[in-house]
Amino acid sequence: MFEEQAKLPPTNALDIPSNRNFDSWFEYPVRVQPHHTDYAGIVWHGTYLTWLEEARIECLRSIGIEFADLVTLGCDLPVVELSVRYHRSIQLGMAVVVKTRMTEVTGVRINWDYAIVSTDGQQLYVTAKVALVALDRERGKIMRQLPPSVKDALAKISSLHNN
Repeated sequence: MFEEQAKLPPTNALDIPSNRNFDSWFEYPVRVQPHHTDYAGIVWHGTYLTWLEEARIECLRSIGIEFADLVTLGCDLPVVELSVRYHRSIQLGMAVVVKTRMTEVTGVRINWDYAIVSTDGQQLYVTAKVALVALDRERGKIMRQLPPSVKDALAKISSLHNN
């Protein structure tokens, strides 16, 4: 009849950083507004993606990379891979912290980890992974290598957040 289907690992085995120590990660605080939620006052799943991107953009800004400057250089960083694990819901009015760190740069692929936690760090709400690639905006093709200024700045963030 049916071939054996792939089995998902148990929820507690997926993408929860083993040490749950987010101390060296970039922090982006958020307060849940009405437009972030569904009709029941629970954060809508698509809102998390916006928060992840905002945190990533602010993290880059904190090391001197302005997204507008990348555009001027003819470089874009589109998301090519995304995974999100929802551990518990976040509700209207709550304050949370989106924590992020760049984990690896392989050629023109840039990998990021995320955790959305309570302000006291005791509750884990969401974990996520995002992969970006450097794209030549004019040609619409993946770049062969990162622009030198971007590569230098990313080396700086890597040393800051992965120690």
